[in-house]
Amino acid sequence: MDSTQELARHREKMIKRKQVQDAEVASKTVVEKSLLIVHTGPGKGKSTAAFGLALRALGHGWTIGVVQFVKGRDTGERHAFAAFGDRVQWRTMGEGFTWVTQDRARDVAAARVAWDTARAMMADPAIRLLVLDELNIALRYDYLPLDEVVATLQARRADLHVVVTGRNAKPALLAAADLVTEMGAVKHHFAAGAKGQAGIEF
Repeated sequence: MDSTQELARHREKMIKRKQVQDAEVASKTVVEKSLLIVHTGPGKGKSTAAFGLALRALGHGWTIGVVQFVKGRDTGERHAFAAFGDRVQWRTMGEGFTWVTQDRARDVAAARVAWDTARAMMADPAIRLLVLDELNIALRYDYLPLDEVVATLQARRADLHVVVTGRNAKPALLAAADLVTEMGAVKHHFAAGAKGQAGIEF
């Protein structure tokens, strides 16, 4: 059990910490700002984090949109979000990763249709948060013009938050983003021979 002195030291430390934290919060002057958020890096969890953010937004009564580039597989999260009815607009528009399709023209065409869908969702005033899942992959392989995508994202509505996921985010997108999180690859069960599992990978 902590001694009386240790408890007092801890309380004093936390009082000082609170003062620092309160001063930091008080220094912020922007009340609300639409954010361009990028989840990238070699580690697992980029899309998962974006869907967690979408769930948080739904908890505040927002309507959200999801456009999945590249990915074409039916997933657990898609079924879960379907329970929210018309508060979620979900479009899975990929046909699989490029090493699966092995057809660049087909991949480019699919990415263009997905991007057109994303732009339509960006124009929908009901949507407050839009997840562009694996858009970074489409940009990495030059399926879409980078300048056009970045300019469109920067010109988004003042009340629309956008989350872009996928490895190898382009420097121009990172520069335009308000928040960038890089998922690190410390350890992965794939390396030990485990296959992708329902409820974990999809």
